[in-house]
Amino acid sequence: MATESSSDSPYDKAKPFLAVVLIQFGYAGMSIISKHALNEGMSQHVLVVYRHAVATIVIAPFAFIFDRKVRPKMTLSIFFKIMLMGLLEPTIDQNLYYTGMKYTTATFASAMCNVLPAFAFLMAWALRLEKVNIRKMHSQAKIIGTIVTVGGAMLMTLVKGTQLDLPWTKGYDRHASTGGLTKQDPIKGALMITIGCACWASFIILQAITLKSYPVELSLTAWICFMGTIEGTVLAVVMERGNPSAWSIALDYKLLAAVYSGVFCSGLAYYVQGLIMKRRGPVFVTAFNPLSMVIVAILGSFFLKEILYLGRVFGAVVIVTGLYLVLWGKSKDEPPSSSSNDKVAASATQMATKTHERTETLNQDFVALDLTRVRPNDESY
Repeated sequence: MATESSSDSPYDKAKPFLAVVLIQFGYAGMSIISKHALNEGMSQHVLVVYRHAVATIVIAPFAFIFDRKVRPKMTLSIFFKIMLMGLLEPTIDQNLYYTGMKYTTATFASAMCNVLPAFAFLMAWALRLEKVNIRKMHSQAKIIGTIVTVGGAMLMTLVKGTQLDLPWTKGYDRHASTGGLTKQDPIKGALMITIGCACWASFIILQAITLKSYPVELSLTAWICFMGTIEGTVLAVVMERGNPSAWSIALDYKLLAAVYSGVFCSGLAYYVQGLIMKRRGPVFVTAFNPLSMVIVAILGSFFLKEILYLGRVFGAVVIVTGLYLVLWGKSKDEPPSSSSNDKVAASATQMATKTHERTETLNQDFVALDLTRVRPNDESY
């Protein structure tokens, strides 16, 4: 009964929302720091390797300590899923995302990532991980909100509008954020980021499925980061062959980007989103992704000298509108781990109690009946 009261408390209901918001702030910081490191010439392929090497070193000891007694047996099926997850998000998605960011800006890359909720929603719907009843209003809100979110991302990407001369951006060079090392190519960058988001959504869906048979978030996170390190190293060696200087690192933004993204955006984010998915599902995790874009747009104008445009600001407003539609629809769904399960458990308990009471009553009747039959015989003797 204590579980029911805690699950119904306002703080307990707010925890998933606070967690995903903090994750988006973490992703926003990663975009700013990583873009700065890429502008300084860091290889995006090497950054992916260092990022997950750091995440593995940080998460593995905690997984060994806390999951030692509850860790289920590693089967071949689970191991194959982990290998696939390490290939989808840590390797393919992040290499494409960082490469797309090199060709564009941090704000542009974050805006394009807003197609993630749409991909995740469609995949979860197809795999029946997301409840959708088109006849109900809350399901319609989720569908319309997903479309609006993607539309806002496209609007922000394709429509610049007039330049906003903010006090802290006056005198900025519009090409300053590229660092002069990579030529801007928005189309190529957008294509890479979109494909990466499809891999990212597949990773989130696969993580939700894997957690059902391997429900130890810390151990699963450690395995994903470890596989991402190995698979990313193979790709980086191929892409950076003949360029050993690409692996060099010092006490600068390159090291900060690897450590920050490894600890917060791989290790901690994978673990927290695994916890949230058990309670709210994969679509809830991805629905907050547009917040990262808004944060990056603001921070990017401060730290990366990125220019804001009216069209992109309007697109951000449309994205937030779509986000609220999705969240409203999700709020009308019954959490599978609380309300529905509690109701089933309560009804089962009531049925068991009634059955037990009826059995006791019948037994008493049978005993009384047997006594009445025995008494005459006893009296005759």
